[in-house]
Amino acid sequence: MKKIFHYVDAVLNFIEEWTLFLSVVLALVVAMANIILRKTSPISLYWSDEVVRKVIFLTTFIGCSAAIRRRSLIRIDALPQLIPAVRKPLTYLHHLGVLIFGGFIVKLGWQLMMQVQRDPFARTATLQIPEWYFYAVLPVVGGMMILRTLLVMVQDWRPTKPKTKT
Repeated sequence: MKKIFHYVDAVLNFIEEWTLFLSVVLALVVAMANIILRKTSPISLYWSDEVVRKVIFLTTFIGCSAAIRRRSLIRIDALPQLIPAVRKPLTYLHHLGVLIFGGFIVKLGWQLMMQVQRDPFARTATLQIPEWYFYAVLPVVGGMMILRTLLVMVQDWRPTKPKTKT
């Protein structure tokens, strides 16, 4: 079972890291090329703003899954520091909230994607890419958030082994 968890974690980590890396590099290259071309010649990449907006959309949602792995999502932080006894219940409440949110993203994202897919005119303004490709990110990321939260919950439930000095 531990090997399965490790494998799922490694796959999600690979997807998150490379998607974030490649998409940010793409946005950076396109934006810099547009700036350089606009300042040095009469040429302007009219579609560069659209690419950057879509990358921001993608990285926001992929970043949610990566934040769960790093335990960096927004949570109630002050109360557990004041009253240490509520740390564990609030952590479980946080996990439950993320699971519910991930479920909503999967369900509503799927419905939105299917609705946009049926619309033949739903295309990006300049590149004319079907919009449903971008909405397909929602159910995928919702599923990744659920998987990632379940992995973190298992880590929280496992008793930590005390370190022995050798």
